[in-house]
Amino acid sequence: MKAKLIKTNHVINGKQIFAIELTNNQGTYVKIYNYGAIISDFVVVNAHGDKQDIVLGFDDFSGYINEDYLENYPYLGAVIGRYANRIKGGKFNIGDHTYQLSQAKGPDTLHGGDIGFDRKVWDILPTVDPSLTLQYVSPAGEEGFPGTLTVQLTFKLTEENELILDFRAETDEVTAVNLTHHSYFNLAPEGGNIRNHVHRMPASYYLQQDDNYVVTGVKIPVEGTMYDFLGPKAINKDWDRKTGYDQTFVLDKQYGELTLASETTEENGGLKLSIYTTEPVAHFYTAKFLSVKNGKKGRNYGSSDAFCVETQHHPNAVNIPEFPSTLLHPGEVYKQTTIYKVEHK
Repeated sequence: MKAKLIKTNHVINGKQIFAIELTNNQGTYVKIYNYGAIISDFVVVNAHGDKQDIVLGFDDFSGYINEDYLENYPYLGAVIGRYANRIKGGKFNIGDHTYQLSQAKGPDTLHGGDIGFDRKVWDILPTVDPSLTLQYVSPAGEEGFPGTLTVQLTFKLTEENELILDFRAETDEVTAVNLTHHSYFNLAPEGGNIRNHVHRMPASYYLQQDDNYVVTGVKIPVEGTMYDFLGPKAINKDWDRKTGYDQTFVLDKQYGELTLASETTEENGGLKLSIYTTEPVAHFYTAKFLSVKNGKKGRNYGSSDAFCVETQHHPNAVNIPEFPSTLLHPGEVYKQTTIYKVEHK
């Protein structure tokens, strides 16, 4: 296993953009940019012995900063912070103080605001091969959030074909933190619609959302609904094909345990992707709003051409006291681990 640092031709805000390649002895290759901690490539050997990339992205870094792409921006493969998903009204209280955030989706805040951690250049820290540690220091007041937040994200590729993501964060002032990663997966050798992927999630409840996809605080049993993935089923078995899935599922687990969040298989490539996390929920998204031109190999990506499993704390929890707290205090350490494990089905 090894890590390799490659300098690109791009400099953003005076900082050099690098691609970091992680490889193992199983033929697995992962490419990560220090811009947005983007997982650009995740190449594995499928059941037929062919190399196959299982994430959406671009062949060249310039695709991630292209104006057309940013206009209908889907966060392809990027880290999400300071706060994943939506915050109602773009505001929250800490004590007697109300913090107003930048509002990116109508009246609400989405994925950290106008320019979240997904569009920042992260520093590359010294690490032990074959891992990579990136760091971003978010200044107090960025996108309206209080406190200077120092975030580290370590990627490690194992010989068991696990890509491990370890998050760590500390603050100098009480603030709200909810981090995740936004990779778009497709396990089919030729890509295309993921409707026939077979998906399972050990989650007995999902979270109600309002008309702007903001979590309300109500948990709803999945039993007897289209959201029941307790047993494996084709993604398209119960869905409304126009909307697909864009819901947060509450995982059946003890808080903080590292357990299975989802398991997805695809017949043609013979691959299985299992995602494990310490987080209490996973947001399952089948890319309803995806519209990307000239992706890898010149492909266009559209609705339902990928799925995301965004492991995190409950969205909008900073406004819902009944949910596990997303407040981080000085002297505390935010920690989260999520693992993407690929094997043959």
